[in-house]
Amino acid sequence: MDWRERYEQAAARYAAGEARDLDERQLVQLANAAWAAGLSLLMAGDREGAADWLCRSAARYRQSWDAGGATDAWGRPIGAMKALLIAGEDASEAARWAIDAGAAQAESPIGRYAGALALLVLERDDEAEAVAETLGEGFPGDVTAAVAALAHRDAAAYVRAAERVRRSFEEREAHLEDIPVADTALALEALAASRRLES
Repeated sequence: MDWRERYEQAAARYAAGEARDLDERQLVQLANAAWAAGLSLLMAGDREGAADWLCRSAARYRQSWDAGGATDAWGRPIGAMKALLIAGEDASEAARWAIDAGAAQAESPIGRYAGALALLVLERDDEAEAVAETLGEGFPGDVTAAVAALAHRDAAAYVRAAERVRRSFEEREAHLEDIPVADTALALEALAASRRLES
């Protein structure tokens, strides 16, 4: 795959989007395009350029939340946290955003996943484990297991779960912005590294 070409396409989408009215929907599209540009550069070996785009993506996700008065668009704080984690940046502000918005007590599993991820970022591991236990059978079990293992700091369990997360990604046919990069696995790896757990 030509990752530089994928980057150029995503960067062009971002530039075109900036010329439009920056309403909630357009801000989400900009966030997604920046995310695609960042991951494409990461895969091309340009970590510094990737980090710049991923941080831009996180900022656009937050702007879109604020612009729309969203209360349950949990993919946005999740996207922001993952982007910052993959970029190697401090994701605590995005994590506090999710917690302050009530993610850990959300009715939906995806909301509570946002809460569990945020609590892991903030190293409130006991709380993260408790929230992970509420995700239920309707949420991907491999991700739940990885979150629980990180919260419990169980290296062996994390390695097993992380492998299942990666395998599940490889079996997927559709990807956000058509960028086949295992972003969830990369974000979990960053959390594992901060806990000195190896995948």
